[in-house]
Amino acid sequence: MSADGYIARSDGDVEWLNRRPAPRGFYGMVEFYASCDTVICGRKTYDFALSMGQTSMKGLKNYVFSHGAPKSDAVEYYSGDVAPFAKRLRAEKGKNVWICGGADVIAQFLDAGEVDEFSIHVVPVFIGEGIPLIAPRHRDVLLELIGSKTYRDGVVGLHYRVIR
Repeated sequence: MSADGYIARSDGDVEWLNRRPAPRGFYGMVEFYASCDTVICGRKTYDFALSMGQTSMKGLKNYVFSHGAPKSDAVEYYSGDVAPFAKRLRAEKGKNVWICGGADVIAQFLDAGEVDEFSIHVVPVFIGEGIPLIAPRHRDVLLELIGSKTYRDGVVGLHYRVIR
């Protein structure tokens, strides 16, 4: 996210993320990706991925939260309540579940008490306005810092556990 808390500009543009060459391992993303077996994203995030030619996150079970669901072999669409869906995922054996975005999907899981940790990379740029990391609601969520890493280009990786 940008240093002022946005994951994209208001129109969904993320070009500001590409202004610096990524380090080897892409800020720990290679390791993180390997720790997951499921990814969840919202419809807008998925539509953006499709516009970039990506139909799914390879090697992961892909869920797209959407009220409208076209048929797809690459992803499974879901339009119900978050809580029973999350409880079903927790009951299955497997690795971590990555909630890739967007802000509304992250907010729904957070408000349902179904987020355990946040791995946030802060990119040293202010973009002024845009789509926040988490959709705004009146909430207080306490976090415990369990790790951080500073990269040579000024990006800071923050790893938090949600305190219940």
